[in-house]
Amino acid sequence: MAEHDRDIFDKIMSLPILNILEPFFSKYREGLLYLFFGGLAFVLNIALFVALNGMLGMNELTANILCWIACVLFQFTTNRTWVFHAETKTAHGFLRQAASFFSSRILTLIIEEAILALFITWLGARASAALGIQKEIWDIGVKLFAQTAVIILNFVLSKLFVFKKQNKAQGEAN
Repeated sequence: MAEHDRDIFDKIMSLPILNILEPFFSKYREGLLYLFFGGLAFVLNIALFVALNGMLGMNELTANILCWIACVLFQFTTNRTWVFHAETKTAHGFLRQAASFFSSRILTLIIEEAILALFITWLGARASAALGIQKEIWDIGVKLFAQTAVIILNFVLSKLFVFKKQNKAQGEAN
C-alpha cells in the first residue's frame, strides 16, 4: 500500500507492538472500525440523552431526536471516510450517498422512537415500579437496548445499501 493511501488507522497498526495485530486488523478492518466509531457515537448518544433528558428534563422523544441529529452527522462522516472508504467523485454521487444514508437512519430513528415511546413514555413508570427499578435507571436501560438494536440495523443498512461496493464503471460516475 502506498504511503499516501494509508490512513491514520494503518499508521497506528504499524507501530511497534501493535503491528502484531495488523493481520487481524486488516482481515476485520471494516467491522472493527464500524464498532470503534459506532462505539464513539453510542457514547455520544447516551451522554447527550442523559444530559438532555436526565439533567435538563427534556422529553425523551425530543431529546432522542437531538441526539440522533448529532450522531448521524458524526456517523456519516466517519463511515464514508474510514469504515467503508466510500468517497465519491461528484457532487451528485455525494448527494445520492448522503440521501441514502440519512434515509436509512430515519428508518432506524423511527424504530428507536417507537421503542422509547412504548417502553419509556407509555410503560416506563409502571414497568419500573413493577420491577422495583428507579425510573431513571429503567429509561437508560431502555435507551441502551434501543441503541444496540439500532447499531446492528444501521450496519446492515450501510453495508448493503448505502456504502455498497460498486463496480469500476459505476464508481467512476459517482
